[in-house]
Amino acid sequence: MKFIIQRDQLIAGVQDVMKAISSRTVIPILTGLKIEAKQHGITLTGSDSDISIESYIPAEENEIVNVEQIEEGSIVLQAKYFPDIVRKLPEKTVEIESDDNLKVTIRSGKAEFNLNGQDADEYPLLPKIQTEDSFEMPIDLLKSMIKQTVFAVSTMETRPILTGVSVKLEDNLLTFVATDSHRLASREVPISNANTEFKNIVVPGKSLNELNKILDDTEEQVEISVTNNQILFRTKHLNFLSRLLDGNYPETSRLIPEQSKTKIQVKTKELLNTIDRASLLAKEERNNVVKLATQGNNQIEITSNSPEIGNVEEEMSIQSIDGEDLKISFSSKYMIDALKAIEYDEVTIDFTGAMRPFIIRPLDDTSILQLILPVRTY
Repeated sequence: MKFIIQRDQLIAGVQDVMKAISSRTVIPILTGLKIEAKQHGITLTGSDSDISIESYIPAEENEIVNVEQIEEGSIVLQAKYFPDIVRKLPEKTVEIESDDNLKVTIRSGKAEFNLNGQDADEYPLLPKIQTEDSFEMPIDLLKSMIKQTVFAVSTMETRPILTGVSVKLEDNLLTFVATDSHRLASREVPISNANTEFKNIVVPGKSLNELNKILDDTEEQVEISVTNNQILFRTKHLNFLSRLLDGNYPETSRLIPEQSKTKIQVKTKELLNTIDRASLLAKEERNNVVKLATQGNNQIEITSNSPEIGNVEEEMSIQSIDGEDLKISFSSKYMIDALKAIEYDEVTIDFTGAMRPFIIRPLDDTSILQLILPVRTY
């Protein structure tokens, strides 16, 4: 195998696939990074058997040559050393060559590294997903769906299914739901002309976080396909494959209250900042509890009290209050996470009493929903 490649292209591809490589894998060869050279371009692969990422660098694109003098072949290189070597090479191009004894030479300018490679035939084959049953959506929309839900997954392994995001596509409506049983985040997006439907699939939160980091904020499309235990996200130069979590996701729709007793409308940023200030004194407590109380003339009061430290009170004018008076306590962290995820200037919050879950939605947009369970305070 031999080729000469633009160094910045190689660095970008290596950075993407490194997100799937773990030093703690049980399959030794997976600590390496696979390089495959074909006449049309170079494919880099990294995997930890939960997530697999393939990054493709075409030999030529838009009349720009990325890779030249290609002699086909493949090799696996130690991921521990290769990325740092490539990053620190002196010139703009890199020549990579391997011989029959799996010895690899990396040259750039006057620098030359010799590494021991591993046989690429021993690298596990990635499952091939049939892409007929797939649908497409804009990348930036997928990223916002991930951002608005994935923070609410559970970090506790006691219920593994809750460490993932439930994804379903029915009647051309794509829904993401995440919950850790104390809060819930959901987002719906209509998908035009999807030729597939699925439900009961749960994608690990960790996979979606990594995918979100790799995808560029563009309006280009990502193609998504699902099989019984894998999901594939495919863009022009990237294949991102994740295993799915086993088990049934809890039925969350019954958690969402049908009617509300108190409804407030408030500027997102102002409420966020007020709760953030109130939480400064609640840091020591496990839940960072703050209290919200409605007052007359469109005022609410946000308070927090830590007996050992002190207390904080802040009154705040809001757009409107409808319904019964209310006093409620909740985790400031959950509230801050939820408000940050809603990228709208104003939100409505529907309460159904001090001990029932409440719902935060952007004004005039029902596709985004955040639900939080209150905290009992005596």
